Amino acid sequence: MIPERHISTFREIDELSADESKRMLEFIAETARTAGLDDYKVLVNVGEGGGQSIFHLHWHVLGGRVRGVPA
Repeated sequence: MIPERHISTFREIDELSADESKRMLEFIAETARTAGLDDYKVLVNVGEGGGQSIFHLHWHVLGGRVRGVPA
C-alpha cells in the first residue's frame, strides 16, 4: 500500500494529517478484507537497517504465516 503523497520513510509519518493516516489504514484493512484475508500482518520497513530499500513510505500486507517474520 503506497500513499499518493511522497513521504520517504515512516519516520516522517507526522507529515500526514490525521485524516490521511486514518484513510490509509482503512484502505489497508478494506483491501485485506477484499482479498479474503482474515489473518494478516501489516509490515513497514524503516531505514536501510530495517530492510527499507524503496524510499517512499509503503506498507506490506502479508497474509497467512510468513517465514522469517515473527508471529
